[in-house]
Amino acid sequence: MSLQRVCILGSTGSIGENTLDVIARHPERFQVVALSAASRVEALAAQCRRWRPAYAVMPGAVQAEALRAALVDLPGTEVLSGEDALARIAALPEVDTVMAAIVGAAGLAPCLAAARAGKRLLLANKEALVVGGALFMRAVAEGGATLLPIDSEHSAVFQCLPQDRAHWDAHIDHIVLTASGGPFRQRDPATLSEVTPEQAVAHPNWVMGRKISVDSATMMNKALEVIEARWLFGLSPERIRVLIHPQSIVHSMVVCRDGQVLAQLGTPDMRGPIAYGLAWPERVACGAPALDLSRAAALSFEPVDAARFPGLQLAWDTLAGAEGSTAVLNAANEVAVAAFLDRRIRFDQIHAVNAGTLDSCAPAAGETDSLDGLLALDGRARAAAARHIARLRG
Repeated sequence: MSLQRVCILGSTGSIGENTLDVIARHPERFQVVALSAASRVEALAAQCRRWRPAYAVMPGAVQAEALRAALVDLPGTEVLSGEDALARIAALPEVDTVMAAIVGAAGLAPCLAAARAGKRLLLANKEALVVGGALFMRAVAEGGATLLPIDSEHSAVFQCLPQDRAHWDAHIDHIVLTASGGPFRQRDPATLSEVTPEQAVAHPNWVMGRKISVDSATMMNKALEVIEARWLFGLSPERIRVLIHPQSIVHSMVVCRDGQVLAQLGTPDMRGPIAYGLAWPERVACGAPALDLSRAAALSFEPVDAARFPGLQLAWDTLAGAEGSTAVLNAANEVAVAAFLDRRIRFDQIHAVNAGTLDSCAPAAGETDSLDGLLALDGRARAAAARHIARLRG
């Protein structure tokens, strides 16, 4: 493989840091060209000193100025700011591969820019598909981009499928996304109102950011993954199913049309799918511990308890609803999770905010046909979610 020049959107988050860890193991294969962060100026400055990227991006002018001051003796790195800067580095001619690891709807615009520029796009930002859906997939097709999933579940499905996408539909009966069940898999649903943010972010298997850890605890992350899988693999919603697998060893499965089941197994370490995406169709060492099945616990699977995880069903509900409903769900959930982490609502009220926002915020005709329309819908949904939170607090 020739040298890949890489842009990492969200380089100071867990996916970004793990991507840099994999890249560090293969300096002959990868070169870091651009990095971005949401708020951690010192962390991004340290990464810039280590990797000497041509560009570094912070969202705000004040943060960007602080980064420039921290890198005053590093003239080779140009510091940029603003949302336009994210789209700019994602589409740079000198970038071959974009790791899209920005959390939330904020990642949609740079993902679209990378897709339209025909990049090798490693998608860890599930919201690009949950919010963008058809618009994003059109951009991938029209730009000639190579779209590679990084979420462990979608990477697992991808690894079980033929490389020729034209054969996928004939190959698949349905897919099964696995879920750990998070920290409350066996907790009495009647006590979920007492859950604290500290308890919700303490995932038993994975090391992740606070927002996605809460999503794992509610299983809203799995709802978003069902929506993402619908677009990634071109499947109708009824061909996507979910099972709880507490050990997080089987990352997902493909049930073939002949009844055979293909599964991808590995330790719960994001460096595995990241390395697969970076090197595809080859494989390279990722640094994750090897899976030793002789020492592994028994592998178990169980159905999802709808009383404990009511949010999961919203995936199929929104996919069956008006186009744009999935964007409303994503926006509501981001607002609800932030309110929970700020202790403004209870854990069990996250679902109430999400369901209530879906009932009160209907997408308008044509609103999903453009980025501006999707952002307007996202803003309306966030405002509706905020009103629901205010009523709960009142």
